[in-house]
Amino acid sequence: MIRLALLRHGHTDWNRAGRIQGRTDIPLDTDARLTLKGLRLPAPWDRADLWSSPLSRAVETAKLVAGQTPKTDPALIEMNWGDWEGLHARDLHEDTSSGIRHIEDWGWDYTPPNGESPADLRARLVPWAHSLSADTVAVCHIGVMRVLLAQAMGWDFNGPAPFGIKRNRLYVIAIDTTGWSAEAKPVRLLEVAS
Repeated sequence: MIRLALLRHGHTDWNRAGRIQGRTDIPLDTDARLTLKGLRLPAPWDRADLWSSPLSRAVETAKLVAGQTPKTDPALIEMNWGDWEGLHARDLHEDTSSGIRHIEDWGWDYTPPNGESPADLRARLVPWAHSLSADTVAVCHIGVMRVLLAQAMGWDFNGPAPFGIKRNRLYVIAIDTTGWSAEAKPVRLLEVAS
């Protein structure tokens, strides 16, 4: 059995403004860097393999909480939001002609214009996860985490999600030959002793 711990990258200016980032390479903001410098991975995750999305916000988050440079893989890059990247989600929701839906109404095949569906993400993420040979921390994005947790929990993007995703927590998935499962409670990052 391999355990995969997922960690969402720190805040960016676009996160705080409610803009859709997707694959746009927006860096961490100053407050995120300060917060992450004061946190570290708890045992045994501090000795696990370390991977991240190639986007700078994920790579820098990994460096700050793990004290080392992660290996990167394009499989871990955020969902492509296509024509909606850079736009404010609230504006899209207010425009009834935009076609945007709330996540509980997506299904696996919902696709933003010129973007990717959750099924597209699953097609690149599941083979990556099955290639792991040791317990691993992956610093990535909320879309990636939603797809991997949905896979582990049997959620099909219809109805309320059986999980919430917060920052500075590890969401652990067990992967073995009989299937995937998710641990019930996330693991908090530890504060660095001053």
